[in-house]
Amino acid sequence: MKVRAALAALILLAGCASKPETQETGTIVGEVGDPRNRARVHTELAAAYYDRGNMAIALEELRLATTADASYALAHSMFGLVYADLKETSKADESFQRALRLSPNDPEINHAYGWFLCQTSREKESIGFFLQAIRNPLYGAPSRSYTAAGMCSLRMKNSKDAEEFFARALKLDADDPGALLQLGQLRYRQGNVEDARKLVSRHLKLASPSPESLWLAVKIERKLGERTAEQSYANQLRRRFPGSPEYQALQRGAYD
Repeated sequence: MKVRAALAALILLAGCASKPETQETGTIVGEVGDPRNRARVHTELAAAYYDRGNMAIALEELRLATTADASYALAHSMFGLVYADLKETSKADESFQRALRLSPNDPEINHAYGWFLCQTSREKESIGFFLQAIRNPLYGAPSRSYTAAGMCSLRMKNSKDAEEFFARALKLDADDPGALLQLGQLRYRQGNVEDARKLVSRHLKLASPSPESLWLAVKIERKLGERTAEQSYANQLRRRFPGSPEYQALQRGAYD
């Protein structure tokens, strides 16, 4: 999971507005409507450009959004995502905090800020924001925040809390790919290889293979003595991700 993973939910929360006609710069042609609507549309455009990696236009759209309505919290949260991607940590933090001052109980903003904190070595602080997101009864993706809290707990070497967070995520959504993979990693490290195998198999049915998931599958099948399955996953890792650290570990035979 990356900071960018918070984007989709922010776009959904902003609403499914009809797509405005745009010029190459992203500027809306003949825009109409109240200030909040203009801010929302510019924020959606910023999110689209951010997702394409065009940070300059994303920032310009967000400036237009906050000029139209400086109190639109999602625009400030998007500013935080963009600045985080640009490694402008202070500006990102300031933007997220402004968004939370405007909308302290917004679950998407709390989740995005929590993930930003986790990615900037403030893992302990991040947990409270994930839990704040989950407390909102209107939040549509609490399993995502439980999974993120689990991942940040692992970064603090707190496997006990991490395991509980992943279990809560899967109780809410048995098909949460992130929770399945991370709990599979934990089960493997605990020596519960059969459970790890079930979890990673479910994950691979739901999500595209990643270096992390394929490498875990290789190690699980190796532990179980299933050489054909082990070789199949190893071949996928080599074919799909030849430059990954996981494939380099495979080449070295560094299984554990």
